[in-house]
Parts: sequence; C-alpha cells; structure tokens
Amino acid sequence: MKKILLVSIIVILGLSNSIIAQNVNFGLKTGLNISNFTGGDADRNNLLGFHIGGFTEFKLNEKISLQPELLYSTQGSEVENLTKIKVDYLAIPLMVKYYVSEKFSIEIGPQASFLVNDKVEFNDSSIPDADSDASSFDFGLNSGIEYNFTSNLFAQARYNYGITTVVENPDIKNSVFQISLGYKF
Repeated sequence: MKKILLVSIIVILGLSNSIIAQNVNFGLKTGLNISNFTGGDADRNNLLGFHIGGFTEFKLNEKISLQPELLYSTQGSEVENLTKIKVDYLAIPLMVKYYVSEKFSIEIGPQASFLVNDKVEFNDSSIPDADSDASSFDFGLNSGIEYNFTSNLFAQARYNYGITTVVENPDIKNSVFQISLGYKF
C-alpha cells in the first residue's frame, strides 16, 4: 500500500510539472442549444436553450490539446401542443482537440452531466407544472469543430449524443446541438 501511494505521488508531481510547463489557456463560452429527446414513439419538437460556462485548454503539443469544461446547459424537448419538458444540467465535458491548422480544430470526448432542474410545463394553464422524474446523471459523447477568429475569439459547433437514459420506459436519451462563441484569456 505504501509503495502504491509513493508511486501515485511521484506520478502526480511529474504530471503537474509537465502541465505547468505546457501552454494553458482559460476562457469563457456561451451559446445556443437545440435539444431534443430520442427514443420512444412520441412526436417531439426541438427545444431552444442555452449554455454558459468556462474551460481550460492544456496544449500537449502543436496539434493536440485537452479541454475540460464546466457548463450550465438548458435542454429538453417539446411534445407538440401538449408540453415542454425542460432539464437543466451542470455539464462537464472533457474534449480532446486536434488542430488541423492554426485556426481550425476538431474535437471529441465524453461528457458527464448532473441534473440541476427538471420541469414539465403543460400548454393547458389549468394544469400545474410538474417534475419530469429525469435521471440525476446523464452521460454522453461529444464531437465538434472550432474555428479561432483571433488568438482570443472563437466559435464552436458541437453535437452531444446521450448514452444513458434520461427517462426510462420508454428509453429516452438527450440529443443536443450547440453553437458557441467564446473568449480565451
């Protein structure tokens, strides 16, 4: 046990020194969410929402970087003329970015999301809002692109494909397309 602890401490110190030596960027981003639920047989429409948060980009070399993020994301779906189902998450994506050129990169990575708020809003105002009974945890896979206008200002487009179910019976999963603008400090 002592050997494992000692090796772990050495590895952590070694990694922290290499990360400190690398180029690190911090920034903020915000944008539009176009979300929907997949699965089940109800006819659903996209729901517009937003995301906002921060990120840190660790450049590993000229072509590859890691970018953990912390985002507040409003998502959900609308069942035509009946209800809007809104689920808000604290999302934590971990993106691996590959720079095709100095200004353009592609990205892929997992995302863990934790439910902050869930609500079903009925179009009939006589029916009170209710909880959606959404799962408290959501896991998905992201893929996207980024274009850097300057060394500070960028735009992103990303798709999040939900792996875990938001609501069971039927198995309903998140599907979110994001368009972002961001600033690197």
